[in-house]
Amino acid sequence: MATTHIDKASELYSVFLSGNGSLVAILREALARDRIRQVRERGGKLKKGTAMSEVKAFVQNVHHFRDESIRDATRPPIEHVAIFDEAQRAWNLQQTSSFMKRKKGVASFDQSEPEFLISCLDRHRDWAVIVCLVGGGQEINTGEAGITEWIEVLLRSFPHWHIYISPHLTDSEYAVGKTLVRIQTRPNVFYEDDLHLAVSLRSFRAENVSLLVKQILDLEIQEARKTFNTVSANYPIFVTRELGKAKRWLRDRALGTERYGIVVSSQAERLKPEAINVKAPLDPIHWFLDNKDDVRSSHYLEDAATEFHVQGLELDWTCVTWDADFRYSEHGWQHWSFCGDRWRQIKSRERRNYLKNAYRVLLTRARQGMVIVVPPGNEGDRTRVPAFYNPTFEYLRNVGFPVI
Repeated sequence: MATTHIDKASELYSVFLSGNGSLVAILREALARDRIRQVRERGGKLKKGTAMSEVKAFVQNVHHFRDESIRDATRPPIEHVAIFDEAQRAWNLQQTSSFMKRKKGVASFDQSEPEFLISCLDRHRDWAVIVCLVGGGQEINTGEAGITEWIEVLLRSFPHWHIYISPHLTDSEYAVGKTLVRIQTRPNVFYEDDLHLAVSLRSFRAENVSLLVKQILDLEIQEARKTFNTVSANYPIFVTRELGKAKRWLRDRALGTERYGIVVSSQAERLKPEAINVKAPLDPIHWFLDNKDDVRSSHYLEDAATEFHVQGLELDWTCVTWDADFRYSEHGWQHWSFCGDRWRQIKSRERRNYLKNAYRVLLTRARQGMVIVVPPGNEGDRTRVPAFYNPTFEYLRNVGFPVI
């Protein structure tokens, strides 16, 4: 790890920021474990605390970075380079202001997270760089500003900053819209094709998986069928009504140390009869990093991770278990939340979009393939009647996914 980006004496000293607590914890633990392993292989010794201290300086939660920057509003951060992972999840003004008032006692905070982060790096008199890593359709929680806020802030408050942007932010899931038109008249805007990751590194065996998921969620079934025909040879996707069959499929597919696990929507509260409780605590470090002998690991197929645990991360093989919160119908997707003892339809457009994006996240976590479980339901349970599940299963089967 003796490189310039973690050398405080270097002007290239950098920080990797994320508002995803699970991602930060997993990255820190993985890097610390790897650091210890490297030292041991050279015959040395390194304490876990020392390794973790080194890692924590580079991988930070954006909220901690913000708190440190507030202590002295004039001093620039030690870092000249900030890499913001999942930048589309940065908080908007309302969410940031509310948090600062409730948790930090700051009553008049008037900046969104993108605006405040840029203002911190703007304190440098010589230069600074912010690298925003963004994904389309990844906003899954209240107050996430999306990509638009970063661009709007640069238009509004930082005209002297240069903007290097991908020209490929036009698809619907990016929701940039009119902002891209407005930015065309701003000086110092540069469009770079190389800033667009055209081939997914996550789904290295099938670069069109993200496109397939987009088409499925956008109800473009004819296009989805064509895309699946190109994907299926290298990236198997199956659908089933039985979780037991899905578990066997995962274990049969995975080779060696390949990781597999069950992922579900955080709104999937009626999977308890399937022995999946989304409210049960899950330690993402053990789930993602520990081996097959640990009951807390994903390999045991006992604990299911939600979109909040897995966003920004991936496994080799996944089982996506689909509940009645997101239901297919002939009129389009229906969005439901389980409250008390019954399902209630979600009215808010923003919340409906979060739920759709949650399934987008879940369906794009596997590197090599996945199996989707749509439970059969139960006529004797009014919260799980088969009519809640059957149309979704038939829709996925009509896309072309083979049934096991």
